[in-house]
Amino acid sequence: MSATPPTITGVLVANRGEIARRVFRTARNMGLQCVAVYVDADADAPHVAEADVAVRLTDNGYLDGHAIVAAALASGADAVHPGYGFLAENAAFATAVTDAGLTWIGPTAEVIASMGDKTAALRVAEAAGVPTLPSSEDLTDGDAVGYPLLVKAAAGGGGKGMHVVEHPEDLAGAVATAQREAATAFGDDRVFLERYVPRSRHVEIQILGDSHGGLVHLGERECSIQRRHQKVVEESPATTLGTDLRNSMGAAALRLADDIGYQSAGTVEFLVDDAGEFFFLEVNTRLQVEHPVTEEVTGIDLVREQLRIAAGEPLGYDQSEVSFDGHAIEVRLYAEDPAAGYLPAIGTIEAWEPAAEPKVRWDSGVGVGSVVGIDFDPMLAKVVAHGPTRREAAGRLALALEHLHLGGVTTNRDLLVATLRHEAFLAGDTTTDFLERHAPATTKTHDAPTINRVATAVTLWLRGRNRADALVLGAIPGGWRNARLPDPEITLSPVGCDEPAATVRYRCDRDGTFQVNVFHPEDSGTANGKHHATIYGWTRTGIDLAVDGLRGQARITTVSADELAGRGEVVYITMAGTTTTLEVVPRFTVSGTEGSTGGLTAPMPGRVLDIGGGVGDRVKAGQSMLVLEAMKMEHHLAAPFDGTVTEIRVAVDDQVDNGAVLLIIEPDDVEAPTGQDGADD
Repeated sequence: MSATPPTITGVLVANRGEIARRVFRTARNMGLQCVAVYVDADADAPHVAEADVAVRLTDNGYLDGHAIVAAALASGADAVHPGYGFLAENAAFATAVTDAGLTWIGPTAEVIASMGDKTAALRVAEAAGVPTLPSSEDLTDGDAVGYPLLVKAAAGGGGKGMHVVEHPEDLAGAVATAQREAATAFGDDRVFLERYVPRSRHVEIQILGDSHGGLVHLGERECSIQRRHQKVVEESPATTLGTDLRNSMGAAALRLADDIGYQSAGTVEFLVDDAGEFFFLEVNTRLQVEHPVTEEVTGIDLVREQLRIAAGEPLGYDQSEVSFDGHAIEVRLYAEDPAAGYLPAIGTIEAWEPAAEPKVRWDSGVGVGSVVGIDFDPMLAKVVAHGPTRREAAGRLALALEHLHLGGVTTNRDLLVATLRHEAFLAGDTTTDFLERHAPATTKTHDAPTINRVATAVTLWLRGRNRADALVLGAIPGGWRNARLPDPEITLSPVGCDEPAATVRYRCDRDGTFQVNVFHPEDSGTANGKHHATIYGWTRTGIDLAVDGLRGQARITTVSADELAGRGEVVYITMAGTTTTLEVVPRFTVSGTEGSTGGLTAPMPGRVLDIGGGVGDRVKAGQSMLVLEAMKMEHHLAAPFDGTVTEIRVAVDDQVDNGAVLLIIEPDDVEAPTGQDGADD
């Protein structure tokens, strides 16, 4: 006699951010109550505000399985969806959920356990006749695998605990680093060695299985464009799979899924080399971050299917009934600095407004006021475009990113746009080393800095004239008089780039147009840019203007000055294909805010793991000086120039704040500025 299918009326999502909101969206459409959990750092997060009920977690937060089960029982939820990350692939947590009489939204705990250990999963794949790469659990014998090789965490993923080794002498250090990262991220320091294929394609097959023997795949996703072994761009279908290879990979995925009795949504990941051979990587026993591209091309809501399968329903369709339409591309918008080795960025999001057009899908976990800290993954949003062709989907996605009004944290937005518009990408050259080989340029071809400066200066002047209700400049601005007074001016310094500050001097003519001069300090105060600006419309959040005949509309957000921090008013202006951050330079510098000379500073809060030298040591530019742990990953900080270590201000295990000076290096053959000796004042 078969068990009675469970009844699901409410779902607790044991996760945060965009995946919690994503699950809520489908669950709510199915008439289910939505329950959130949160830690103090997420108290004001959008996923908490959108839930019907929210339960605060303490101690171990999102990793506290017992507290999450208790939260589900207390809130009246009868099912738990794990999302991805945290406890999503934790077999013990799945067991705890079912033991409490709750419904687990995912495969069985036995399947999770069998696939969660990457080395055990390799053996299962081999038994199912699925090709695998050479690997070894002997961490000292890289020759048995062959170089280059990859040190991989046995219990994890997401690029954590994963390091490429090209030479035997580097193996021991990479193993030690991977073990530390794996222990921090997954509570399990086991790692193994696997052959590394430098130029390859990362292709995965989406599978769905029910409890009645139904099993289908929903095609493939290509996730080859990565940084630090983490995916950045995903798409479906893959660009270069022929019919035979596509069918072979789909059949291999189904064969493996059938062997382990897979139920729910899952992903079988493969590596495809230049010769067109494919090799098994792993099975993700959960929903993938990139699942929306599959939803866009198949029309199948994967979260809905997960909930239906968990409730005991059959799929209701077979492989022949799965169809595909057009092309979908997803990018991951991260708070990180590509120019600084993709270091995660922190800060408060002070501007966030996706444009209404072009129509794309925004799966985000943030809003204005959201704080991006060091505790969680720095992904802000997944942005997905669907189109009849790959080129059209790429163009639509790039344009949507260019129109996004975003400020407060450094992001990879410009890199994503440059990638989507790169000819190599459009031609399908999407191997895992794409970013290293092509280094997509993020600079604009037109004079965006000038347009942004002029628009900012004029907007601030208009706002200062109390014209909040003005729709157009059809008359002389309020408070203006025809007098021989000095032209007003403002000095604007770009934030987050190497471009120097510039002073904008402007004069409003009687017809409402502006004559603008732009001065750069290095040009001895001479005007190197004379411009004519015409304003067609203005509000406190935007301006419609033409500069030298080039007209456009800018979205503008201003943030008040912070005098204690020595920071002037900050302006975020979205125009000319990106958002530029400009600081209104204060007239006076607050004592104590001057920068240090020769100091190696912390790029984010974190814990000091290792210090690579001592006072008096001679160092070379690029030499690793200090290892900082943040966001469950290790970040190696290098000497910026040749010199001598004169001071070390931290010790191993110290917790440091963002911007803290860690050590001082006196540069070679460089005379310190007057009044400074290479250290902080």
